[in-house]
Amino acid sequence: MIVELGHFALVLALAVALVQMVLPLVGARNGDAALMAIGRSAAVLQLVLVAGAFVALTYAYVVSDFSVLNVFQNSHSQQPLIYKFTSVWGNHEGSMLLWVLILALFGALVAIFSPDMPERLRANTLAVQASIAVAFLLFMLLSSNPFARLSPAPLEGRDLNPILQDLGLAVHPPLLYAGYVGFSIAFSFAAAALIDGRLDAAWARHVRPWILLAWIFLTLGIAMGSYWAYYELGWGGWWFWDPVENASLMPWLTGTALLHSAIVMEKRGALKVWTILLAVITFSLSLLGTFLVRSGVLTSVHTFATDPARGVFILIILCVFIGGGLALFAWRAPLLAQGGLFAPVSREGALVFNNLFLTAACVAVFTGTLYPLLLEAWNGEKISVGPPFFVATMLPLTLPLVLAIPIGQQLAWKRGDLLGVCQRLLLVLVFAILVGIATVAMTTGGPVMAPIGIGIGAFLIVGALSELWLRASRAGGGMGAVLRRLFGLPRSAWGSAIAHAGVGMLVIGIAATAFEQEHILAVSPGQSVTVGPQTITLDGLYPVTGPNYRATVARFTVRDEAGIVIGRLEPARRVYNAQQTPTNETARLTRGFSQLYLALGEAEGANAIAVRAYWKPMILLIWLGCVVMALGGVLSLADKRLRIGIPTRTRAHKPAKVPA
Repeated sequence: MIVELGHFALVLALAVALVQMVLPLVGARNGDAALMAIGRSAAVLQLVLVAGAFVALTYAYVVSDFSVLNVFQNSHSQQPLIYKFTSVWGNHEGSMLLWVLILALFGALVAIFSPDMPERLRANTLAVQASIAVAFLLFMLLSSNPFARLSPAPLEGRDLNPILQDLGLAVHPPLLYAGYVGFSIAFSFAAAALIDGRLDAAWARHVRPWILLAWIFLTLGIAMGSYWAYYELGWGGWWFWDPVENASLMPWLTGTALLHSAIVMEKRGALKVWTILLAVITFSLSLLGTFLVRSGVLTSVHTFATDPARGVFILIILCVFIGGGLALFAWRAPLLAQGGLFAPVSREGALVFNNLFLTAACVAVFTGTLYPLLLEAWNGEKISVGPPFFVATMLPLTLPLVLAIPIGQQLAWKRGDLLGVCQRLLLVLVFAILVGIATVAMTTGGPVMAPIGIGIGAFLIVGALSELWLRASRAGGGMGAVLRRLFGLPRSAWGSAIAHAGVGMLVIGIAATAFEQEHILAVSPGQSVTVGPQTITLDGLYPVTGPNYRATVARFTVRDEAGIVIGRLEPARRVYNAQQTPTNETARLTRGFSQLYLALGEAEGANAIAVRAYWKPMILLIWLGCVVMALGGVLSLADKRLRIGIPTRTRAHKPAKVPA
């Protein structure tokens, strides 16, 4: 009965979304306040209904109701309870329900937390948001129903994909989807502005928190997915340039450009048309990522669907919203008033520079990801575009970008003094060079770009934080006064500096991977191996039985350079009962920001086992840098200037005249 109620809730949600799509739009066109107000109530009701459907599916998983096809295909009665919860979105149908739930959540948040937003803008935004919900609710109900029944009901399920039975799955998809779907709000705001023909700094002030929120979630989602692949797949890497990984990176690149462009628009009223275009492109790339994962055109651990009919349905959605968004942009954008002027050497100019390189990097990733697919569709020829292509194209695009960040931060709006900024950053540059020299002195081997990269990371971190100190010390006074001004700076200033420092940490972590050590060997009990600055000794191999798997566990003792025991590691190889699928459970010992990483291979004879052992210096800075970037975003989001109403303008501005 609960399952049927969940299905019925989805049908009702579709009906409510249709109402939300049509009536507020009509009301905005005719100036009818009552019709426009319906959008807010409908958005909240749609969230309640979709959340009810999600709870119903979760209940079916928790009680192991194998009469539901989705539960039968992706669960097992012996699964731990936590993985019964995560199984809800560890499959195609359930993940699409999560997608729609987050879509409804963002729409409801806009409806609830926008009391000062112009009524027409809110009505148009909620109507566009509802149109997206209608498309995906139709997709679920017609081709991906999570509540489809089986008769007779099987006694046991097939179990969740073993590599997805991990706590990382509890975090990664919701965060990633919140980022993907969050950019739908930016798209809806952009479409609403184009429909209404009004675009100004107030619009940017309203949309920027939502862009920032989506960017935070997408940053954390990508980082969590990278870390999950690092420790769960047992290959020791953190990024493989997998097409589905690239599918999440592309909207992050354009979303970062969109965030900076919205800042320029809010502060200076410039880059209006460019901001709208980026909003359309970013959500279009989010939809493209959904298509790549759900259509079956790619084979990856990230993909779920392999039904071509579903792929065609999503392709239609893709064409409607991308084509419709770009067509609306082409029609209305030329009629929008242009923004203010600024000198090339200015903070606006630096942000434009940032935008150009971010979008160029996105084009490079887009080309390398889709070209093999298009070539195969054209003539059947299969080619592989791997890491060498992406490294060769991304490095020259990202290097100028990261070097320009500290400089751009300190330039003034409208017209800046480049020479003065370079003079202020001279000590920072000297410090970065010393860090690079120290890296060369402390390491052996590795590419020449590695110490340069670490120096650039140090330049980013210190340069970002020095901008705060310069702002606080500009008015002079004693140390106490400077510190009071420093901690009294707006949270958005702190957030920007911390986010840019996070980029520096990420750069250092990536550069330091050049110094990692790898050992692949067969180890017998009692044998010791030196890996980096520590020695590991295999104590023995032990069989372990889990709730739904059998495992062979290798117990290692880890000693430092002085022979002192600093930890024990227990990597394992599991075989899951239902699918008889083997998986690797890696073991890691953290020392500072570095890690000792062990993964087991096949048994070698009676007592030996193959081991892949890595020493990864500074590897954790990759993910810690992403977390710091997101923390900077949270601080910016907490700035009271993003939470108060739009101030009343002293002069009225006439909206652009646009044909009805």
